Amino acid sequence: MAVTSTSSDSPVDICSRALILIGAEPITSFDDGNNEALVSSNMYEDVAQSSLVNTRWRFATNQEVLNRLTEAPTGRYEAAYQMPSSSLMLHTLTVNGFNLEYQTYSDKVFCDANASDSVIADFSYRVDEQHWPSYFVIAVQFQLASIFAVSLARDASLSALMEQKGAIAMAKARGLDSQAQTNRKMDVSRFISNRRS
Repeated sequence: MAVTSTSSDSPVDICSRALILIGAEPITSFDDGNNEALVSSNMYEDVAQSSLVNTRWRFATNQEVLNRLTEAPTGRYEAAYQMPSSSLMLHTLTVNGFNLEYQTYSDKVFCDANASDSVIADFSYRVDEQHWPSYFVIAVQFQLASIFAVSLARDASLSALMEQKGAIAMAKARGLDSQAQTNRKMDVSRFISNRRS
């Protein structure tokens, strides 16, 4: 019977492939009861969230209209808004397409906005693994493999190799992900007016 390869679309799948990269046994569950499962279950989520915010990934960015809170900030800002519960990192606040200055405080964001304004947040969020593109999955697997090489294989040189491969994979992933939006046009009007003067 032929074995068919499938995509990694769960935390256990991603950890299993990272374990295979260092020559360890794959896991079937975080509750397997072996060292591989223990290390995987304890390290996975931190690596996943850290990877999701190390750049502004298009596949992990969302927009949401924020809810204004009744209690105003103590000072410096006029309004407080509740951050979305799924948010990992806030990127911008806008009103009618214009950027607002803001400051995050715990799970709230403070800014100067009127009560009638519709404040929209752009943010990175904890997107499910089934929606991760393959280029990002590969990069995360190498990052995990670097950790597993130290904690399970006790091999610093293998860890350094996996970390290096992870950095290369992450750089490639950033390049591919940047193509998931309309190319921005450079505003050349200033240069043209300078040439004519």
